[in-house]
Amino acid sequence: MAETVRVWHFDGQVARRRSVMLVADGARFTLTEDDGTAGNGPWAFADLVAREPVGGQRVFGMKRHTGWSITLAEDPPAAIAYQLPPLIRYGGLIDRLGLWPMAALFAVIAALSLYLLAQTPALVAKLVPPAVERRLGDAMIGDFGGRLCTDPAGEAAIDALKARLGPAYADSDISVANIAMNNAITLPGGRIILFNGLLKDAKSPDEIAGVLGHELGHVANRDVLESLLRQLGLSVLLGGLDGNISGYTNMVLSTAYSRSAESRADDFAIDALKQSKISTRDTAAFFRRLGGKSPVDKSGAASVLAYISSHPVSALRAERFARAATGSTGDRPALDAEQWAALKSICKGAKPESRTIMGF
Repeated sequence: MAETVRVWHFDGQVARRRSVMLVADGARFTLTEDDGTAGNGPWAFADLVAREPVGGQRVFGMKRHTGWSITLAEDPPAAIAYQLPPLIRYGGLIDRLGLWPMAALFAVIAALSLYLLAQTPALVAKLVPPAVERRLGDAMIGDFGGRLCTDPAGEAAIDALKARLGPAYADSDISVANIAMNNAITLPGGRIILFNGLLKDAKSPDEIAGVLGHELGHVANRDVLESLLRQLGLSVLLGGLDGNISGYTNMVLSTAYSRSAESRADDFAIDALKQSKISTRDTAAFFRRLGGKSPVDKSGAASVLAYISSHPVSALRAERFARAATGSTGDRPALDAEQWAALKSICKGAKPESRTIMGF
């Protein structure tokens, strides 16, 4: 025996509602008039589309048939009910859970999305092959032109300092640029550049060792590449080798690392100095000296601001290096007097610095 249910029907052609019987035949149905004459169909239950209920009665449309609809005038038998599309409700989850719970849920989702977006550069940086990062650094080093100092005695002092600091520095490339700014920067791929202004301002080789340890911390954590990715996106990788390299170098010079990145780099430097039996006291003094100068100082403040702009200095950072020196014994200078003198004069034969490169 066929299963039936009474429905109200609009055929989408005549604006008249008719009372008909829906007669099920397996997965299909027909609509039959009360006098038994054949009506519309057969139709497939799978082509029904649930509409918003009207007056508590369930309404269904038909795919690809505009204006066609049936409204259940009574509860259907089980053989028909299970084939009907599920009831839809206006508002979906919002209607069921309420406005404020859904607003809170969306706020959590938005916060999580922002967090993941903020973490993306760090995650991508770790996936970039070191060879690619190295090529980017090699391209950026060209911005310094002929300003890299090449005095043999000074270069020997750099090699001695690398050897003293240990194997962690073996793959790094440390250079000195004849630029009268108190700064040191790290380029992608482990290239560390000391500015001659930093060497002139330094009071001891231990200060330079601490600065190098800090910069190598940025190398180990790939902070430079992460910063470039954060500001420029994947274009730094996809077009960086052929694009605006000087613009990227300027960006590295003006970038201020996050507080957490600076803290990680400081931890790396402290560990490197301790393992090399180099005191951290002089690095603490270096940070105190930089942090104590302000733009109104007459004692070289303009040069130290270059370092502060890209490496925020605080009393807390200086205190960390000072605490690390507590109880240490047997420390010896990072370089002897002759090596230190050679390093400080490494740019003695270099051509005068030009102010046409990188805006210096």
